Amino acid sequence: MSKGMRITFLGGGNMAAALVGGLVERGFSGADIQVVDLQAANREALASRFGVRAVESVDDEALGCDVLVLAVKPQQMKAAVAPIAGRLSQQVVVSIAAGLRLDDIGRWLGGYRRLVRSMPNTPALIGAGVTGLYADPSVDERGREAAGRILEAVGSVVWIADEAKMDAVTAVSGSGPAYVFHFIEALEAAGTGLGFDVPTARKLAIDTVLGAAKLAASSPDAPGVLRERVTSKGGTTEAALASMAASGVFDAIVKAVGAAEARGRELGEQLGKD
Repeated sequence: MSKGMRITFLGGGNMAAALVGGLVERGFSGADIQVVDLQAANREALASRFGVRAVESVDDEALGCDVLVLAVKPQQMKAAVAPIAGRLSQQVVVSIAAGLRLDDIGRWLGGYRRLVRSMPNTPALIGAGVTGLYADPSVDERGREAAGRILEAVGSVVWIADEAKMDAVTAVSGSGPAYVFHFIEALEAAGTGLGFDVPTARKLAIDTVLGAAKLAASSPDAPGVLRERVTSKGGTTEAALASMAASGVFDAIVKAVGAAEARGRELGEQLGKD
């Protein structure tokens, strides 16, 4: 599917707006994009900003697309897709709703299987996200490519071979920004505790995390190797890392991500109930 592929978004909230903006920025025409949203303010904003067709409910023109992106909240999905059940033909349907399993979405769509499940994270709102994707076996390579190109409009993508691992994607990268924000909070608090004012402590914390992440992304070496290079024997960094180790910080983070993965599986079961 080329840049001329027709894309319809069911839902016009923040993530959908980020995807539409990213697609237009990458050369997709607003004329090939449609948005279905109940909120007039969302429709007006997207239509005026990107030149997309924005409507209140799904009509035949909205369904005349190559890819349908389900961008409504998980709790609203069953009701949102009810009007299109049995009306799909060969569209690739991409869900960006956290936790919802393809079996449940497919059932709500009347047994439709050309489905892709994705888990973008909030940095996608500024084009710096990472998205895990899983495609039902019925989706061909062309359909996978189309789904990938849409999510690449807001960052990088990682294909997952087993849908059961999507809860782990949610735990690591979907919830991951919150872990990083929490670390920044702690680093800022440490800075203010050492006498800096809040703006200075916050800048030191945020720019340190930003720079370290960029260095890790650009280096062929594992994060552990980079850590070792910063850690001089008997130095300040070694003292800080020894304190973290004594407090069980590393293990606590691993355990926390496991808790998030377990909760993701629970939510998937709850959300999929009829």
